[in-house]
Amino acid sequence: MHGTHCGLLSIPPAMSTGTSPRGLAYTYGCFLGDFCGKGLDVLEIMRNIHLFVSNYLYNLNNQIFVERSSNNKHLNTINIRHIANSIRTHGIGVMNTTVNFVYQFLRKKFQIFSQFLYDEHIKSRLIKDFRYFKENKSQNGQKYPFDRAEKFHRGIRKLGLTNGQSYLDQFRLLISQIGNAMGFVRMIRSGGIHCCSNAIRFIPDLDDIITFTDLCEDEKLSSDTVSGAVKLDSVISNLSKNFSEGTEYFKLLVDAFAPAFQDPKNGHMKNFFIIIPSLTINFVEQSISSKEKLSRKNKVGAAFTDDGFAMGVAYILKLLNLYHEFDSLHWFQSVHEKYSKDRAEVHKQKAAAVGKEDRKLLETMNLTSRRLEVYQQEFDLLNYSLSSARIFFRADLSAEEEKDQN
Repeated sequence: MHGTHCGLLSIPPAMSTGTSPRGLAYTYGCFLGDFCGKGLDVLEIMRNIHLFVSNYLYNLNNQIFVERSSNNKHLNTINIRHIANSIRTHGIGVMNTTVNFVYQFLRKKFQIFSQFLYDEHIKSRLIKDFRYFKENKSQNGQKYPFDRAEKFHRGIRKLGLTNGQSYLDQFRLLISQIGNAMGFVRMIRSGGIHCCSNAIRFIPDLDDIITFTDLCEDEKLSSDTVSGAVKLDSVISNLSKNFSEGTEYFKLLVDAFAPAFQDPKNGHMKNFFIIIPSLTINFVEQSISSKEKLSRKNKVGAAFTDDGFAMGVAYILKLLNLYHEFDSLHWFQSVHEKYSKDRAEVHKQKAAAVGKEDRKLLETMNLTSRRLEVYQQEFDLLNYSLSSARIFFRADLSAEEEKDQN
């Protein structure tokens, strides 16, 4: 079908322009085939959403998806413009269809999510760590200890590896895929608004839209003119509605799953917030490794972004209504203290090495110091991404407060 459209576009425009509405559409760039060759199509992504969230990486700030790896010289990217073009091609209705596909995908992924947290090895360890945190809050300054999270991270590897990946690696990837799906929904919403804004930009005031039907009837114009005005009003009304209601998709996907997540029979998922510190350590190690590969000749596994993880964590915390519990861990403060303390210790050793004129030790300390800075920077970036992602889910409000507002 796409090949046919692209082939038709090669016909000289002079042959048809002005002889039919199709010719006018071609002249002003409104022809459906205008989308040809401009990136992946929304329908293609929607039908293969499970492959898309695995093979693409999300960037929260630039709102783009970047292909994880490719045999080609260049990596594919998907941005708002691609989505807007695709929506213009297929119609605004494709947005709701896409969100329905994402919903079905998330249902399957959340079953795996629940099974992981229900595993006896994981569940017992999380309960144990939560009990330790509650009993030692005062001694640890109300913060979840870094060494406790690191111990959990190492301990999971002892349960076995699958294709070189620990259970925690696989759980992190699952959360990233869930976050990528939500990132795609956000991009669909933005693409829809972009598409509608291009169409509605000729309306002078969206808050005070003139009804052409009433004007035509007041002027006692012909029935054909009134009929045309009715259709015009309908088009403007639909555009205005689609433009203003593009923000509800996240709320729909929260409302769809939150009751099941907060059901007492799924109480094992309430300990999710305790595993986040270990997950962040796992994520940061993977992120640093991926970024280091960018400068190598063999770039297999290289990546510069993966904000799907932050988006996934923010979404799941919202579903479980656990923002307050996670914040009570003061995890990122604990991370900052840990690396500040380590850097101070390295600084002392560097000073001692300078005094002894031990060049080898000094080089080692410089490398260690740089490594600690890189880790601190990655944790900071993750913290910023998570804070940004939480805004989409109204993280400043508890479930009860949000319900009162609505």
